[in-house]
Amino acid sequence: MPFKAVVFDAYGTLYDIQSVAAVTERAFPGHGDIITQIWRIKQLEYTWLRSLMQRYEDFAVVTRQSLIYTLRVLGLQADAATLDRIIAKYLDLDPYPDARTALAAMKDHQLAILSNGSPAMLDGLVKASGFDTLLDAVLSVDAHGIFKPSPQAYTLIEETLGLSPRDVLFVSSNPWDACGAKAFGLNVAWIERVTPEAMAAACVTTDLVAPLTLFKALRTQMDELGFAPDYRIAALSELPEIVASHEP
Repeated sequence: MPFKAVVFDAYGTLYDIQSVAAVTERAFPGHGDIITQIWRIKQLEYTWLRSLMQRYEDFAVVTRQSLIYTLRVLGLQADAATLDRIIAKYLDLDPYPDARTALAAMKDHQLAILSNGSPAMLDGLVKASGFDTLLDAVLSVDAHGIFKPSPQAYTLIEETLGLSPRDVLFVSSNPWDACGAKAFGLNVAWIERVTPEAMAAACVTTDLVAPLTLFKALRTQMDELGFAPDYRIAALSELPEIVASHEP
């Protein structure tokens, strides 16, 4: 069956979350890498904890609280202005180099984002990258007050686009998101940006595991949850061919 829409995760999928490292390093020289990794791990953890606790706060609050946590445990001090400067990078994350070309190649399909990001965060990010001219919809889980991978979050696709899960290809580089989307019934393409072989090599080439290596081990490898993606790809550039292969 042809895909009627392609829906993308935003953070880590269309936009490189690691691009915040340049900002954290400027703010805290010598600590940029470790801040970036702990911050992202806690950011995701807080979305899951808040969903389980049924104490929803939008992604802007989660992002700020997880950064405050990170700086506190590292013994670093920051005033409100410094926090604002660091967090502002979320409104201007670097898109992956192949994102624009991939989106443009699939413009005859409905294209959308479904993200944990708050509406204001996503609006700023999409406009800064110029992707607002390529996307038909930008969906925030804020509409349902619960984060992915809750099934309630993925229902926004059907509600907004008017399409059943079988008509949609969902794309994410986040393994937990790919598993959640597959469990919900969507067709799923997972972007495997770090291969198991590369991961294994990174772990044995040094006596001291770098923060980025630890992050990759925790957040880039497919989870053992019993849900496998339909497609494993290395980059966004592979998507147009997959979508085209489903055309009649």
